Amino acid sequence: MQFLTGQMMPLALTLSIQIFAVSSMLMVGLRYTIGDLARPLRDIRGVVIALATNFVLVPLLALLLLRLIPLDPDFSTGLVIVASAGGAPLIVKLVMNAGEDVGFAASQIVLLLAGTILAMPIILPLVSEAARISAWAIARPLIVTMILPLAAGFILRPVVPGLAARAVPVLGTILVTALWIMVGLSLFLNRHAVLNIFGEGAIFVSLLFIGLAFGLGYIAGSFDKAERIVFGFGAAQRNFAAAMVVATQAFEEPGVVVMVVVLSIVAMLLIPFSTWLGRRKSRGEGHSIPS
Repeated sequence: MQFLTGQMMPLALTLSIQIFAVSSMLMVGLRYTIGDLARPLRDIRGVVIALATNFVLVPLLALLLLRLIPLDPDFSTGLVIVASAGGAPLIVKLVMNAGEDVGFAASQIVLLLAGTILAMPIILPLVSEAARISAWAIARPLIVTMILPLAAGFILRPVVPGLAARAVPVLGTILVTALWIMVGLSLFLNRHAVLNIFGEGAIFVSLLFIGLAFGLGYIAGSFDKAERIVFGFGAAQRNFAAAMVVATQAFEEPGVVVMVVVLSIVAMLLIPFSTWLGRRKSRGEGHSIPS
């Protein structure tokens, strides 16, 4: 048992994080062409709004919450890491559930992922004393586990379209499995720290952060009302794959990983919320008067 918890389980956790990140981005690359994802990015105003919301307003929201509700330094670092990480592949599923533009959501993933690689090395050292790490050390795992698989998907899709189509649902299963293994092992290996998080205000802060981040994205997206739901999910559903990669490779404190895990669990509430939005939209369209 000591061997499992001391060596095997930490290794399995690391592998599950890598598999989750790689399968997420490979799936996006296999589902969409570069043209599909690049087309919405021609809207310069939308690009600026998305970048400013995700890498200025959302990190500032995290810092404001930490001012109002101080947390343990490790938990604070975990929150800042999550706030700095945008472009989660799960955004596509949330937007699909809500009945919004999936292609636009996919383009947002690519844009925010690029922003994450540029912003995280800048934001983390400014707000966390624990982030004593070079920009390349933070960017490298994100490039290897996310950008390269995305590029591989773009290349493979036109070369072997049949195989790519069959691979997407398989990758979806791998993605979900890796996610639950990652969450389960993180909780088990850091169970004492997770138990200690109760009464620390971290769960309450996590709920506030996810909810207010959606509100920020929704309000910012009101400049482009057709896509404000996409902006909302883009801001609320942070890139937990990227955050876990950075938390595990750039920090040694277990509380940092625990906070990322807690936030990822709280963010799961966005799934039923997106389904509710989709049903609400369907009812609204059903009652509309045909022109």
